[in-house]
Amino acid sequence: MSALAMLGGKKAKGKPFPVWPYYDSNEEHALKEVLESRVWWRTPGTKTLNFERSFAEFHGARHGIAVTNGTAALEVTIAALGITAGDEVIVPNFTFVATASAVLFANALPVLVDVDPDTYCINPDLVEDAINSKTKAIIAVHMGGHPADLDRLKAIAGRKGLALIEDCAHAHASEWRGRRVGTFGVAGTFSFQASKLMTAGEGGMIISNSDKFEVHARSVHDCGRMPGEWFYSHFVYGSNYRLSEWQGAILQVQLGRLDQQTKRRHENARLLDRLLREIPGITPQKLDERCTRNGQYAYIFHVNKKVFAGLSTERFIEAMNAEGIPNQASYPPLHQLDMFRNGEYRKRLSGKQAKDKHKFLKQKLPATEKAAWETVWLPQPVLLGDEEDMHEIAAALEKIQRSAKEL
Repeated sequence: MSALAMLGGKKAKGKPFPVWPYYDSNEEHALKEVLESRVWWRTPGTKTLNFERSFAEFHGARHGIAVTNGTAALEVTIAALGITAGDEVIVPNFTFVATASAVLFANALPVLVDVDPDTYCINPDLVEDAINSKTKAIIAVHMGGHPADLDRLKAIAGRKGLALIEDCAHAHASEWRGRRVGTFGVAGTFSFQASKLMTAGEGGMIISNSDKFEVHARSVHDCGRMPGEWFYSHFVYGSNYRLSEWQGAILQVQLGRLDQQTKRRHENARLLDRLLREIPGITPQKLDERCTRNGQYAYIFHVNKKVFAGLSTERFIEAMNAEGIPNQASYPPLHQLDMFRNGEYRKRLSGKQAKDKHKFLKQKLPATEKAAWETVWLPQPVLLGDEEDMHEIAAALEKIQRSAKEL
């Protein structure tokens, strides 16, 4: 009988990984407080307001605006910056669709560029190449929790007069040169969706150190209202992106655990780096020395199929699951999504921009192809385990490597 669990052998992983989302009596107490207060709406409440302030302070920002989800955080940010029809925003081709769809929501064009082949974050050289007179902003996605090259991106944005937006949906508490992400540009956006590093099921946040931006973004997220004005005065375009008191209460409790959980995730990921580098054919996502802490929304590693007897990524993941090691799906390249291939995205554009031949649909984007189809992601809850868990992960992958020909 084969040693592989998929072929009848014993699973490599013994004890279960930590469950997610984690909660205890603190969440129960916070929800009960909201319930009994009968103030469930954010506007007259204090829970979400307090959470905004705490989250912003934790990340070194003056302002925090809680919104309904991470996509909304991007939409509000782009609207508050005045980005509109005819404008362009540079976006990594390797990211969740919301990074691009939020640009389309503003009737602007997301210009997709390739990523760094080692960190899978947006490639600054290609960002520079993509800038033209229509470019208004750059969105840097901190992939898997690893910050994009914020030194270069901030310099490029400053030199070209562009807004730098940090998509931190994966990167709560991540650090670049000892400074938490989200404040290197005009705004940082976060997600609190169920799989994220802290969660209320859904939810999002915008942080900023710009007083001017904060006024515009807060107005956009609250139906175009302005602070101190009559409730039924609406001064700019806006919609209802407000977060409820229920979610604000839960997230305040979750924030209290974030620092310690991040420390554990980062340390376990560094142990995995050491263990997995010893396995032929496996290359962990590179850790830039300027990344002083990685929030680790996921642990990402590349699998060289040639060293695994030509095993497909799908078959590798099947074998990994059978050994008791969970995985999280990687993102497909944005330029290969149906809405870009069938032209549906053009319906959000206007004038000449809607008819232009957009280069990113024809270009080769090899680093994204590698990241999308040849990497495997371990979801963040596994990194909340202990040292034994990390060694069991490595043992499972070693077993698959040794027996790859059987698959």
